[in-house]
Amino acid sequence: MADDVKINRGLKGVYFERSGVSDIDGAAGMLQYRGYSIHDLATHATFEEVCHLLMKGELPTASELAAFDGALRAARAVPDAVLDIIRTCKDGYPMDVLRTAVSALAALEPDSLETGEEAFLRNGMRLTAQVPTLVAAHEAIRNGRDPVAPDDSLSHAANWLWMLKGETPSEDAARLADVDFVLHAEHGANASSFAARVTVGTEANLHGAIVTALSTLAGPAHGGAAEDVMKMVREIGTPENAEAYVKAKRANREAVTGFGHRVYRAEDPRARHMREGVRKLGEEMGAPEWYAILQAVVEAMKPYSRHGLNVNVDFYSGVIYQLHGIAMDLYVPIFAIGRMPGWVIQCIEQQRGNILIRPLTLYNGPEPRAWVPVEDR
Repeated sequence: MADDVKINRGLKGVYFERSGVSDIDGAAGMLQYRGYSIHDLATHATFEEVCHLLMKGELPTASELAAFDGALRAARAVPDAVLDIIRTCKDGYPMDVLRTAVSALAALEPDSLETGEEAFLRNGMRLTAQVPTLVAAHEAIRNGRDPVAPDDSLSHAANWLWMLKGETPSEDAARLADVDFVLHAEHGANASSFAARVTVGTEANLHGAIVTALSTLAGPAHGGAAEDVMKMVREIGTPENAEAYVKAKRANREAVTGFGHRVYRAEDPRARHMREGVRKLGEEMGAPEWYAILQAVVEAMKPYSRHGLNVNVDFYSGVIYQLHGIAMDLYVPIFAIGRMPGWVIQCIEQQRGNILIRPLTLYNGPEPRAWVPVEDR
């Protein structure tokens, strides 16, 4: 029987469910959220509109957006007891602290235990609003500062930068953060979304599924690309060094960070929307050299594009965070802020017609053998 079984390692190419959320064509470099091109959404939509689209299925009307946005703004605060927990583990890795804080919210907010679809949506909206607060609070506390309270007059992205830095961001900086969140909001059955669905498959609550997703995203093979790009840029140092760096990497058969994707063979469609933003933010912050280094790497990598090694969205994200003076170990938590609505709707979809996700492994261990008493081993 074993000879007849095909193993799809990593479940590559396996469809485990239907979904009405993301449509991804890796060969064409296409991404749509519920039928809307990522290019239209990144150009025209706010993150709040995209949250509504993902969670509720349609772009909101003006009145629906006002109500939805108002509910998000009203949910940003977190209990003082959670801030005390962050203080206790303030020296931990930010993704570990964030995961711990979300788990604490599950224990402190009784509504989190409800598992119906309406409860998932309600808790999902609240968590989407609270996760930026948790990340910013940890950053303040570990640097000896008091957390900055949310500002309900600011948008989701602008409020995030306000809580993180203690100053109101420029319109361009806020919009770039908003676009970053839009681009990361949802991406099909990626590792963290699949892990969250596995958790929901056991009939667990949403907070438990988000803790699972956060644990999965924390792994460098999933969430670490933006941080690795920034390390690469620092190693290259100047645009003139980019070509030699790339040639050395390729000669040693080593990957160049920020190029290639598990799904996309063409350029990641999200990347173009960060490129111009990096250039403009670099000029605003008085550090245009970062953009120049990135573009020099892109130029040096052009001969390898025919092998599917095209730039991906994380190639530009890390430099945006660097320009804001954000510590590199916060890059993955920022990814989590953007991905929250995607995780929420993936969990809601799993809950509809739920089934326990339980794949098989093909045994290849020892043949049956006799028991040997311990004194005879």
